[in-house]
Amino acid sequence: MRKLIFQEWLSIDGLAADANGGVSFLESTTLNKYSDLDQLKFLDGIDTILLGAKTYQLFVEFWPEATNDQEVIADRLNTIPKVIFSKSLVRAPWGKWPPAKVISTDAVEAVKRMKQELGQDMVLWGSISLAQSFMKENLIDEYHLRICPLVLGAGRPLFENADRMDFELTESRIYESGLIFLNCRKKIS
Repeated sequence: MRKLIFQEWLSIDGLAADANGGVSFLESTTLNKYSDLDQLKFLDGIDTILLGAKTYQLFVEFWPEATNDQEVIADRLNTIPKVIFSKSLVRAPWGKWPPAKVISTDAVEAVKRMKQELGQDMVLWGSISLAQSFMKENLIDEYHLRICPLVLGAGRPLFENADRMDFELTESRIYESGLIFLNCRKKIS
């Protein structure tokens, strides 16, 4: 069975977006300078990228035109098939790369089916509302959290209105920039 891996950047105070809904706090090239090489290795085990409509809009403005000279993961990220969950989008072009598939039906049911298909693992990036709905249904197999060395003070928490969740830490890394990577699995009781 394929795993669903959720990757999110967070502030130390657990916020995935600032008070205005923005994510500019993670746009520092210093923060991801060394972690991108690890990300490139990670992408070798991924054959599907999942995005919500808002995250798709953020990504499509940058990634299809990015080169490996700018971002070491650009070519690999652009070649991986993408699925966009959206009730409003009909198409999801990706620059010169193949377009993303749009799924407008129930995302939870779609992911349940996708997890049963043959293939490599899937990654969900950003897409807080989507991630929260997958959390409630226990569909996320691994959480890859990148903790940025800053406190936002106000914004959108990742684990908003969540029931208690106990995790097993399977891997951690601290980068020279102060960025902390945590790979966690939810403990099954």
